[in-house]
Amino acid sequence: MKCVSNERTHGRRHLLHAATFAALLPLLAPAALAQGLRGIDKDVQLCNRLADAAPELRIDSCTAIIESGVATPRGLAIAYNNRGNAYNARGEHKRALEDYDHSIETDPGFARAFNNRGVAYLKLGEHKRALEDLNRAIRLDPNSAPAVANRAEIHGKLGDYRRAVQDYGTAIRIQPDLDAAWNGRCWVRAISGDLRAALTDCNEALRLKPDVAVTLDSRGLTHLKMGQLDAAIADYNAALQLNPRLASSLYGRGLLKRRVGNAAEAEADIAAATAISPNIAADFARYGVLR
Repeated sequence: MKCVSNERTHGRRHLLHAATFAALLPLLAPAALAQGLRGIDKDVQLCNRLADAAPELRIDSCTAIIESGVATPRGLAIAYNNRGNAYNARGEHKRALEDYDHSIETDPGFARAFNNRGVAYLKLGEHKRALEDLNRAIRLDPNSAPAVANRAEIHGKLGDYRRAVQDYGTAIRIQPDLDAAWNGRCWVRAISGDLRAALTDCNEALRLKPDVAVTLDSRGLTHLKMGQLDAAIADYNAALQLNPRLASSLYGRGLLKRRVGNAAEAEADIAAATAISPNIAADFARYGVLR
């Protein structure tokens, strides 16, 4: 359910695709079903297997359904949406947007396509358009925890931490096991200085889903701001074992190594983090952590 992008300082923390849908099979035209689908059932299965099939296979299979002429309007909207998610997984956000546009044109009431298009806009840094799409998704489906959590992500990026915390709280009430929402609220609370509440949120996120690099990174920042340096280093080390290119963990660990007098390793971590994310120092300054 969670689709987290791979870099902390560019919105990688909380993005969620509502990408598991009702199977396409019942949404094919009756004529296709009467013909035994003639092999399209395999394409249906691959187009729907968004978690465990390669994006290339999903794209090919969804394309086959789109071009087959046998899908109902809702089935066609789902196929476009699923193909958009596959393009998003490959980092081809503009191509994903084209498919989400087609999905919404085919079925203007399809909330998940609005959510996923909002995610694509967010990844492209188009916050206003992302917010418009997520507001629409939530109006269509007020109980979509992923859409509410994604809107919280935008509020956080715009510095509106009060609204971000509110939306994360709503997402958690709707779906208490949504670990990304707990992690997102942890991150926002850590930035805004509500550190004990942040720590509680991160611990709950890790209880729900252990060994997630971005959540360990969030808890690392929380411990860093609390002055709990050993715990912060342990979290950053654990995060980097899972994702060695996580810029915020490299930078945070570098700052901690500098504080304990390990200058050479500190500068190596900071340089590596800056190479991955050139604005990392400014980001940490905005989080309330100075060099």
